[in-house]
Amino acid sequence: MYHFDIVKKKAAEEGMSTLLVAADMKVLSEHLSDEKEKLFVTGRLEEGKEGHVLLNRYDHFLWVVKVPQEGEVWERAEKLRNTAHRVVEEMAHLQVERVQVLDAGAGGDYLEAILEGLLLSAYRFDKYKTSNGDPSEECVRLGRVEVVAGSLPAGRLQELATVVRAVGYARDLVNEPVSWLNAVRLAESFEALGREAGFSVEVFHKQKIEAMRMGGLLAVNRGSIDPPTFTVMEWKPENAVNDKPIVLVGKGVVFDTGGLSLKPTKDSMDQMKSDMAGAAAVGAAMYALAANKVPCHVIALVPATDNRPDGNAYTPGDVVKMYDGTTVEVLNTDAEGRMILADALAYAKQFDPELVVELSTLTGAAAVAIGKYGIVGMGTAPENEFEALEESGRRTYERVVRFPFWDEYKELLKSDIADMKNIGGREAGAITAGKFLEHFTDYPYIHLDIAGPAFVPGNNSYKGKGGTGVGVRLLYDLLRHRCGK
Repeated sequence: MYHFDIVKKKAAEEGMSTLLVAADMKVLSEHLSDEKEKLFVTGRLEEGKEGHVLLNRYDHFLWVVKVPQEGEVWERAEKLRNTAHRVVEEMAHLQVERVQVLDAGAGGDYLEAILEGLLLSAYRFDKYKTSNGDPSEECVRLGRVEVVAGSLPAGRLQELATVVRAVGYARDLVNEPVSWLNAVRLAESFEALGREAGFSVEVFHKQKIEAMRMGGLLAVNRGSIDPPTFTVMEWKPENAVNDKPIVLVGKGVVFDTGGLSLKPTKDSMDQMKSDMAGAAAVGAAMYALAANKVPCHVIALVPATDNRPDGNAYTPGDVVKMYDGTTVEVLNTDAEGRMILADALAYAKQFDPELVVELSTLTGAAAVAIGKYGIVGMGTAPENEFEALEESGRRTYERVVRFPFWDEYKELLKSDIADMKNIGGREAGAITAGKFLEHFTDYPYIHLDIAGPAFVPGNNSYKGKGGTGVGVRLLYDLLRHRCGK
């Protein structure tokens, strides 16, 4: 949960803890008047081990960061985000709640990276913490960042703050247990985001979902005591630059036991409250786009349910008739994400979209392939769409690794008794999942499997412990640049 302010001011305040971001050693020397201090700082930074130096000036602290000199701009920016995270950890233990950031020639890209790292690192999910917890785990949280002068205009600072808050909303949703966040509450959370940011939200409840015959979503929901939802969000500003909408689709499995194909508990089921991370990402991205008034017509679709092994749960061997009429032989009830996403992707056809981008924690195969370090991408969209996505991935460091999408993978999904089956076997599991979803599209389509980076239980720098909010910054950057903001 986030509680921070970011403001711009003209002059530095004496006696206030400061983060100095210097372009190089020469600029740094101009800001340090004490020769011993200067020699100490420059010596430590030239060693290049820490990325920053902390000075205790008794009435305040001074952190000094030098912009890395090696690598591409996006690689240097990521190093600065990670440095900012280490600074925030030190601030917490030193009881620093307010800091001024002094731009000593760093430049807009690098100053923005530092600010992103600071604000994203300030996140904590402490909703369920009580006064009975371990006091040693309690630490002060950075709550206010004041940018002195600097190369970023005030409007860009507020835009950045909105995106960071959106990431926080996504992290909150992913970190919530299913005891609170069922499918209905997820839809209600999107309605609240829509009211705050100014985009429209329509929620289809079970009766309408049944009337629409969304067979995939209804099949997965059969084992649950809670009803499913299907949420349609839309941001359509008057100055939208695109004639056809961009459609975002997010997987909303609020908890996944695997159904009757029950998951093992350790390192598998115990983290499955995060199986709606794709839904959280698209809902939060809609918040950021609308709140920052990005001139882009965007629609987001979220099918939502939990997947449980109750007495009426769908079973291996079942044949399910999907929203578009396709029949699917279910061989594994733990391949449920593709079942509900298929209905959403078929539903998206009515909008005649310019592009559809779908995010889901879809396969363990994707996580095994590249771990927490990137997003697996594939699809039918033109090359320029993937190039733009990969560029956004570098800028945000939510990198996309493109997998092949050859037609031969369709052969692995052939069924003897239905139009197709819902799994393709052990080989190329991440790709056959994507090929299954492709069947339900007739438009330029990108599938992003975020299973690896969506939820990381250990220390993960500024990305946070637990839910990371991955995909929010990526989608926002992609559409912000696409629509010319």
